[in-house]
Amino acid sequence: MIKDKVVVSRYAEAFISFARENCGLDKALEDLVIVKNIIRDNPGFSELMHNPEISYAEKCIIIDAAIKDGLSDEIRNFLKLLIEKKRFDVFLDAAEYLRVKYSHLGQVDVLLKTAFPLELDLIKKIEAVLKKKFKQDLRFYIDLDGSLLGGVQVVIGNTIIDGSVEKRLSELKEKLAAVSIA
Repeated sequence: MIKDKVVVSRYAEAFISFARENCGLDKALEDLVIVKNIIRDNPGFSELMHNPEISYAEKCIIIDAAIKDGLSDEIRNFLKLLIEKKRFDVFLDAAEYLRVKYSHLGQVDVLLKTAFPLELDLIKKIEAVLKKKFKQDLRFYIDLDGSLLGGVQVVIGNTIIDGSVEKRLSELKEKLAAVSIA
């Protein structure tokens, strides 16, 4: 089950990253909703895409015929990629994943954990660095967590950036345990 969630998030993030650069976030999300509705309203469509007797080329022709009129090439190419990789069943979950993730006007939630309250200037510097690194509009939440001992830990989706003292001590403990004393 967790593996499926990882697959869904990876395909979804890859699509949205590609589409954002080519047709824009709003257009990509709009197209996802339209295609999701087409698939849900036409159960035979999924059956066609899963049918092993229909070739990949024929499925691409069906997609081009069914998904047209104002929809981006990016959404068509995404569907074709899913078919090629035999992952068409991921589409509805990927569309839902992206709907939930980007329902806050494209903002992504970031949890900034710290052992002690941080100065506002430092928080703004961390925010600027993360916005530049992830190329997304971020919405910050701050959590005071004394178990970190010091430093910060940043959680963005399924990405964790751990610069805490607790993590460094844990790594040091592992290194010391690996050293054999003669």
